[in-house]
Amino acid sequence: MPSEPHLNHLLIIEDDKGRREYILDRSVYSIGRDPKCDIRLVSQFVSRRHATLVQLLNEDGTYYYRIVDGNLKGKPSANGLLINGRKLQAHDLQNEDEIVFGPQVRAIYYLLKRDAILTVPPDEFDITLIHPGMVGDPED
Repeated sequence: MPSEPHLNHLLIIEDDKGRREYILDRSVYSIGRDPKCDIRLVSQFVSRRHATLVQLLNEDGTYYYRIVDGNLKGKPSANGLLINGRKLQAHDLQNEDEIVFGPQVRAIYYLLKRDAILTVPPDEFDITLIHPGMVGDPED
């Protein structure tokens, strides 16, 4: 097996609730205002089922995501998708693509090589949470 660098697919959502990050690894994601959506958008300007992300395989065994307007049954959203400033029905996502779902609601897609991400086990971060006064003084 070739030791291809693993890629992380990251979607950063900005909406009325603020900014959230989603690491994409599943084959299908529904995006929209409906609470049942995998990626929920908090805005009255967004359709209940605004878009769908579909994971597709490249020839080299890596995969990519295609964003499709509306749901998988082919029902389009009310506002459509603006991808990098163009209104598109579907688009194969590239690194740093910007998807606008509506006013003040957008997503940015990142394709990151996994070694670019800090891989420290989470418990090493907890040290900073311990107040020095809570730990016995080593000089005792």
